[in-house]
Amino acid sequence: MRPLPPPRTPGRYRIGVVCLGNICRSPVADVVLTAQVAAAGLDAAPWHVAVASCGTGGWHVGDPMDRRSAATLRGAGYDPDRHRARQLASAWFEHDLLLAMDADNLRDLRDHPGAERLDDPGRVRLFRDHDPQGPGDVPDPYYGGAAGFDLVLAMVERTAAAIVADLPRALAR
Repeated sequence: MRPLPPPRTPGRYRIGVVCLGNICRSPVADVVLTAQVAAAGLDAAPWHVAVASCGTGGWHVGDPMDRRSAATLRGAGYDPDRHRARQLASAWFEHDLLLAMDADNLRDLRDHPGAERLDDPGRVRLFRDHDPQGPGDVPDPYYGGAAGFDLVLAMVERTAAAIVADLPRALAR
């Protein structure tokens, strides 16, 4: 696992999680990563780590997350109710780290006109590049059953834990 890139602003770190429509995978990662950042005490002084999510497509903008993603999160003790879908815009490339949920999302990020704002191409990578069980895509559960949403949550929880464990090193740089 390669280390997280350093913050652009000392004491502050912004992570963006990106999928296609911002209703299934990236909102799950946003909610879980936000909860784990808070549990580690990295969401307040002296550090301020913020997590947000968006989709490369805009057809769900303003919608809540998929009801199956929300139910899976609720069942695991998370609160999914604040999420509203957003679309990727050039300003997202000012984040310290952009994590794509799959290879297609990664390609879309790298091809986006806003990518010219990147000071380091290593700030855009796959979410599962940090998965202790190995890299790869987070599969899109949209067209499947409940087991797909459970699988996504399991991948996200363990990968988010690895990211949170590495954040203090990144923040210290």
